[in-house]
Order: sequence, then C-alpha cells, then structure tokens
Amino acid sequence: MHEEISFDGRARLMQIPLNSLRAFEAVARTGSFKAAAELLFVTQSAVSHQVRHLEEWLGGPLFDREGGRPRLRPEGAELARAVSLSLTEMEAACARVREARRVGPLVIAAIPSVAVCWLIPRLAGFRAAHPEVEIRVVYAMHGREMDFRDVHLAFVFSKGPPGGEAEAFLPGVSVPVCSPALLGGSRVGQGMERQAGYLPSEILALGLLHDTDLSGWGAWFRRAGVPMPLAPPGAAVFEDFNLLRAAALAGQGVALCPLAMIRPDLEAGRLVQLSEVSVLEEFGYHLVPGSLAQTGQMRAFRDWAFAARDGVTG
Repeated sequence: MHEEISFDGRARLMQIPLNSLRAFEAVARTGSFKAAAELLFVTQSAVSHQVRHLEEWLGGPLFDREGGRPRLRPEGAELARAVSLSLTEMEAACARVREARRVGPLVIAAIPSVAVCWLIPRLAGFRAAHPEVEIRVVYAMHGREMDFRDVHLAFVFSKGPPGGEAEAFLPGVSVPVCSPALLGGSRVGQGMERQAGYLPSEILALGLLHDTDLSGWGAWFRRAGVPMPLAPPGAAVFEDFNLLRAAALAGQGVALCPLAMIRPDLEAGRLVQLSEVSVLEEFGYHLVPGSLAQTGQMRAFRDWAFAARDGVTG
C-alpha cells in the first residue's frame, strides 16, 4: 500500500525506479543491451541488471529475449513510448532552465537600417544605464528568413506585425529625399525654400535611386498621380538601405527613405525632403522577441529602446 502523505510533506510515495527506466528506454531505442550500455557509458551487465530490476518492479518481462536481439513485448513497447516522450520533455525543460540561468551576452539582431541609423547612435545610452550588461549586435537581413533561436530581441521591417508577440516600434512611411548639393547643381535648383515641394517630373529629372528594385518608386509615382517611365533616366539600384542612404548623401540622386531612419539627416540639413507624397505607410519597424529565454537584461533593453524612441532617454 502507498504511504499516506503527511501534512508536513516528509512521508514519500513509493519511488519509481528512474535509473531502471532510463536503461530500459536506451535498450528499447537501440535494440541492444550492448548499444544501450555504450550510450549510457556503463557496462552491459549494469544495463541488464537495471532492466531486470524494472521488470521485477512491474511484475513481468518487457522483452522477449529469444534469439540474438531483445524484442519488446506489447506492454514494453507502450512503456517505451511513454518513457521516451517523458525523457524528451524533461531534457527540454532542463535545457530551458540552464539557458535561463546562463550568463552570456544580450544578443540583439537588427536590420542594417535600424542598426546603423537608429540603434548604434543611441547604444551608448543603454550601456551607460546598464554597464553590467554585455551586449552583442548582429545583422538581421530584411527579406531573408531569420533564425530566432540565437537572439533575445530582433528589430525587423514588415508589412503589419510579423508575429503575435511583436511590438510596433517605428513607422515605415517613406518620402523622397536628396542631398542639398544635388539641388544646388541641378537645372531645377533653388529647391530648399520651395514650400509646395517638387513636381514628379522635377524629381525624375534629378535621377532616381532604388532600394532593391523599382517597385518603391513605381508606387510613389502612382500615389502622385503620374506614371513612372518604364526606364527612368539615371536609375541606380542598391541592395541595402545603408548603401541607398549613402548614395543619397553623396548627391547621386533622389531616394525614397523612411522618415524614422533619416530624420537626423533632415534636421542636420544633410538631406532635403522633396515632397509630402509618401509610400509604405502599411509597413513598419517591429521589435520581436527571439527564442532565447526571457531575461531581466532583455526586458531592460526593451524598456530602454521604447524610452529612447520616445525621447525619454538616450
């Protein structure tokens, strides 16, 4: 009979032979007492002893031992499935606990635009507020599937929230911008004081810089009510936003850039906004939790990021 459980919790129920179950599962999985012994780094006789002990505890054999290899009986096969599943769940739970207690760097993934234009210029503020936190910043490439298993948080750009736990961080609305030098040396010129903005034809004459493909400018011209030429003059395509921004800063043409990323350039006069017509309002930058265990450092970074976004700190 089972012992009664006392109120002080000191009495214990009959113990399940866990070591024997582990040995039994190894034999069932490998199909061999010898292979199970090698897997568990014990002797074959030790495995045989543990399996015998389990069979005695259960009141009957689990294997048919006739022939060269042990064959599971039906009740043995049922037990093996249950034990295997339980061991897998326990190993996963232990891994989660170990990861939660592991002291390591806080890993933040960010697409290049956020990393260069938003995060890095402000990162000193987080490091000053949390000098004890080791931080590692890695790239997440827009348009490429990302492995979230090795990061705590990720800044991504997407049309709508990319997942249930994602938080909207910054808007993706984009407008045409260029260097003041391009305006000063162009035939359209004297544009920095123009309140009404540039006409689509004037923007086209300055030369277009494209991010990945021509679709962004195609959408902008449709929004402006003017069809874009099939082969716009002076077009140049860049595979990365930072390359596009660098080309715009260098006066090589007009680029469609998200206001959230180039606002410091506008405020400093490095870039000039040429029109109020915008695109990509349905897109945005989001902060997404990765698969690494939640930590206090992760929550501290998340809170700092939103505070920095809102101008509360750093």
